Amino acid sequence: MMIKVEGAFYRYPGAPRDVIQDISFTVRKGEIFGFLGPSGAGKSTLQKILTGVLRDYQGWVQVLGTEMKHRKSSFYERIGVDFEFPNFYGKFTALENLQYFASLYHQKTLDPLTLLEQVGLQHDAHKRVASYSKGMKMRLGFVRCLLHNPQLLFLDEPTSGLDPANARILKDMMLEQKAGGKTIILTTHNMHDAGELCDRVAFIVDGKIRALNTPQAFQVERSGSAEVNYSYRRDGRTVDRRSTLTQLGQDDEFVKALQNGSLLRIHSKERTLEEVFIALTGRQLQ
Repeated sequence: MMIKVEGAFYRYPGAPRDVIQDISFTVRKGEIFGFLGPSGAGKSTLQKILTGVLRDYQGWVQVLGTEMKHRKSSFYERIGVDFEFPNFYGKFTALENLQYFASLYHQKTLDPLTLLEQVGLQHDAHKRVASYSKGMKMRLGFVRCLLHNPQLLFLDEPTSGLDPANARILKDMMLEQKAGGKTIILTTHNMHDAGELCDRVAFIVDGKIRALNTPQAFQVERSGSAEVNYSYRRDGRTVDRRSTLTQLGQDDEFVKALQNGSLLRIHSKERTLEEVFIALTGRQLQ
């Protein structure tokens, strides 16, 4: 087990209540595990606990076999963290930033130029990071966390501020990391990304895990059966009808249209992960 959390609580000094409340879960090797919830739900606090930044929590938090209250500096040789608002040395170029951060690790690191090329920053490698847009900094932050080839990745809103093309590049790289045996913790309020990437997701609201399952199970569990819309030709006109996936085989109109070749189109509509989240928690994502 890569991560095991049992009965975790956390309260910031002087705060009136716990930000994290009795959270328990496990994460398996090679899994993309998502923390989903609105801003202020406790996602980032939980990530800080898992990465050893906050150690005065209550409960049991074990990551890569280490109880996080007792983690040592060597722990950071094995994890990579991509922050939602990455910080760099603005007067350094992108390449100089990566070379500097690579020098902090004891093990051999990946080639910074190759990483920059993977996220489309090869032509900007020698530009000062102070001139970078937010999207460029997000891509640079992503490859920084891959530099030392860690076993476990913590990604906090990795596609925030990216256009669809660059977001696609990062998502494909996440899937490549998973295929290579890496484990990924994805913290986000982007339900589309979570549904596409995650093996399992935990809905977090007000510091508690309200539900935990696979995206597919959530959608089936809450909708019962997908709605199916179809159209067919009858007497020279188009007829639109709807059914459910489980009842489609008993729909006489559909079966007849399928058999006589008059079926024009068919598509199913499952409940989105965001709709499931709102139904389960009663909360919006934003």
